Parts: sequence; C-alpha cells; structure tokens
Amino acid sequence: MTATSKLIRVLLADNHTLVRAGLRALLENIEGIQVVAEASNGREALRLIADYQPDVVLMDVAMPEMNGLEAAARVVKEFPHVRVIILSMHANEEYVLQALRLGAMGYVLKDSGTNELELAVKASFQGETYLSPAVSKHVISDYLQRVGDESSSLAQLTSRQREVLQLIAEGQTTKEIAELLFISVKTVETHRMQLMKRLSIYDVAGLVRYAIRIGLVTSED
Repeated sequence: MTATSKLIRVLLADNHTLVRAGLRALLENIEGIQVVAEASNGREALRLIADYQPDVVLMDVAMPEMNGLEAAARVVKEFPHVRVIILSMHANEEYVLQALRLGAMGYVLKDSGTNELELAVKASFQGETYLSPAVSKHVISDYLQRVGDESSSLAQLTSRQREVLQLIAEGQTTKEIAELLFISVKTVETHRMQLMKRLSIYDVAGLVRYAIRIGLVTSED
C-alpha cells in the first residue's frame, strides 16, 4: 500500500500513564508506525498536535478538562489532515455515534488486540472509517439512518457550551472555569444559564447527571 510506505506518526492521548505506555509499546512493535508524543487530556493533545503534526491521534474518551469527544471535534475543525481514532472501554452505541458525528475516523475498544490496533491506524491514515467488530455490526446501519439528525440535545450545544458543561460536571468553580478558559466569570455564568435553558435542566446536580449520561465525564470522575 503506497499510503503506508512512509512512517505513520501517531499521538497518544489518555490520562492513564500505564495505558499510554502499553499503547506505545504495542505501536512501536508495528512496522511503519512511530509514536511522536503523548498527552494526558484533550487540551494538552490539541497543543501537542499543533507542535508535532501527527498523522493519527489515538484519543481516550474520558479525560479531565477536555474529554476525547470534544477534543476530536476540535481536531477535525482545526487540523483537518489529522485522523482521530477514539479509544474506549465502552461498546455503547451512543458513544460510537457521537464519535462518528464529531468526525472521528475510528472507534476501537481498549481490550482490542494488536492486529486490530494496527488495522485501525492504517485504515484511518488512508481516510477509511474503522470500528471494532464488537461495535460495528448494528452501529453502521443505525448511523446511516441517523447521520445528519441534529435532534440530540448534545448536538444542540455549541463547542464552548460542551466545554463549560464538562468542567462544571468535574466540579470546577465558576472562577476556576473562567481562569482555565481565559474568559470572564460573567461569561461563564452566561454559558451556564444558556446550558440550563437549552437542556431544560435548572440545577448543577442535574447538569452533572446529564454529562455522565451522555459520556462527557464518567461517574468515577
């Protein structure tokens, strides 16, 4: 395959050091693949993508500050040449559909073998979508029926609103969110009010439950 004749540069994004170490060890034993950088959250991943310009990013879903799905959406918008593969422990259909809607080229379960990881990286590098066999059978047909359907509540939120929602769900104060996003406290409060109105959820606990339900954060966070 001519598309794989050059080294495929890969960036790893996962908040668990041992997981990243394991992925790096697996990938570096595959001919034609080079791991160029590692990130512990989505925000750091975006910075490193700008610095290293990888071909493929392996992105965990549940990461602090900015989760993998939101980071994937930013990558697709800001670095259209970079292919994103979502890594997850969940075969949940909604997780997969969210990843595809946001522009991910692949969705791989964390218990997958080395061969599957290699297939996913090389397929995405060539511009092909790759889903783990365990999730692909029913998801593809359902996705084709629902693609373009913007009725889901998550799709109604702006990127900034999703970002604020995750940080609220992670327990960050209004002041901390403002400092992290380089915006004013008043702007954060405005985003929170808009979130509540759009989702018809009028308390922080409800926002946290919603964020967990749709996969922006995990209950362990």
